[in-house]
Amino acid sequence: MDDSSTAPFGAPSALMFQAAEPGEGQRWSTWPATIPTERGPEPRPDWLVTSAGAIDTELGVVKTGKEASLFLIERAVPDAPADVPGNAVLLAAKRYRTSEHSDFHRSAVYTEGRGTRRSRDVRAVAKGTSFGRAVARVQWAYAEFDALSRLTELGASVPYPVQVHDTELLMEFVGDGRVAAPRLAQVRASAGELRDLFQQVAEFMHVLARAGLAHGDLSPYNLLVHHGRVVAIDLPQVVDLVSNPQGFDLLHRDCVNVCDWFTRQRLECDAEELFGELVGEVGF
Repeated sequence: MDDSSTAPFGAPSALMFQAAEPGEGQRWSTWPATIPTERGPEPRPDWLVTSAGAIDTELGVVKTGKEASLFLIERAVPDAPADVPGNAVLLAAKRYRTSEHSDFHRSAVYTEGRGTRRSRDVRAVAKGTSFGRAVARVQWAYAEFDALSRLTELGASVPYPVQVHDTELLMEFVGDGRVAAPRLAQVRASAGELRDLFQQVAEFMHVLARAGLAHGDLSPYNLLVHHGRVVAIDLPQVVDLVSNPQGFDLLHRDCVNVCDWFTRQRLECDAEELFGELVGEVGF
């Protein structure tokens, strides 16, 4: 039984009180504090921990960036067998930085054609006020969550989005143990392995194109390789090819970035041919 509904605001219900309490570097699971639209798409994976009695434990920094940092956390039910699905899991927590600790920026080229509900928010973001920067950080977190959710439903190879709240996005951690999977740029592969990796990247791009989308910032640095499987990451800027006037230029840049890398690895790859194939599949 999922007892999350009985415990609002991240605290366990009276039925869940136990000896364990969050210590330093810990918090009650934030799953109960989220609303349905802030949770990943169904069917949800069996490894997902939804118990209101679970505790989130900070395990360290995976990667830092100008706009966001990625942390590793363990979400686990105290004293429950960790090898039983739904009791314990490692998650990646992507946290868009606060104004005091970042030089947050995202080019407006990605957001053309997107809607923002409140005109006050639009004006604040455009002016770059402190309130506008705060709004933008939340918008990017939710934009990435929405992109991951949609791509998961399309069957694209991306981390499963667990939840989003404010500026924090929790998603599937791709790696072994506490070690993140390497980026494509770090992989040394044989000719046959390179062909397979390229086919996976191209298929990912085709899935997006058929949905009228492009990654918008695709490169070997935001593609992970986990046991031979390519997983795309860093997706807040996913572009709608129809509504964004720069969409096809960004798609072309994705093709060039991908093919340039594979060509340097001595795998024949034609960016223009790939671009033509993708344009032919774009759903209008």
